[in-house]
Amino acid sequence: MTDYIALGLKYGGFTQLDRAYLQHVLSHLSSEEDKLTFITPPPSVINAYFAEIYQKQSPKAATDYYFDLSKELHLMTAAPSFKEEKPFVRLNLSGKAYGFVYENQKEEAHVFAEKAEEITDSLLFDLARIFPQYKIYLDKNRIKMAPLVFSETVRKDLTPQSSQLSQAAEMADKTVRVSGFNQEEVLELAAPFSGQKYYSFVQRQAIIYIKK
Repeated sequence: MTDYIALGLKYGGFTQLDRAYLQHVLSHLSSEEDKLTFITPPPSVINAYFAEIYQKQSPKAATDYYFDLSKELHLMTAAPSFKEEKPFVRLNLSGKAYGFVYENQKEEAHVFAEKAEEITDSLLFDLARIFPQYKIYLDKNRIKMAPLVFSETVRKDLTPQSSQLSQAAEMADKTVRVSGFNQEEVLELAAPFSGQKYYSFVQRQAIIYIKK
């Protein structure tokens, strides 16, 4: 049985001083949907908590908070909208309004724009910088993020002699890893390889994993 009071105190922005109020209001609500809607904090509160945790702790701590919140308060959706039927975390990417929601229990997230925007490599790397714990990729022209893990063991060096600052290699799991400190050079080096691309940014290096 769901303890809505505990959820409200943990995720809804309520305090122990609100316990009696929570009990009173929840006792007059019959459906699970109504109870969850009541204890769900407004978008401004979710975004404020997310930003504070991101700045004071880490990007991963912030997404852990949001992922747990999304699971417990049933905020996951595959069809998000800026009509905001459910609250979501907002992002400012290159001066444009975006949001992101979790789609499932696997921590797969969908990043979506308020208005139709061109999806560029630069945009995907911007997201990788903001969320270095995730791999960023396209799925049917939708931007996705997930905590995917690829092999870091080099099987074969594929770096051309002309490349001085970036490296390419086939990894033990047969993915191709292209990395370097120059984002444009990484993109150029990755261009000849075909397959699903996953963007990452770790220790100031732009990284593209290519899975055949």
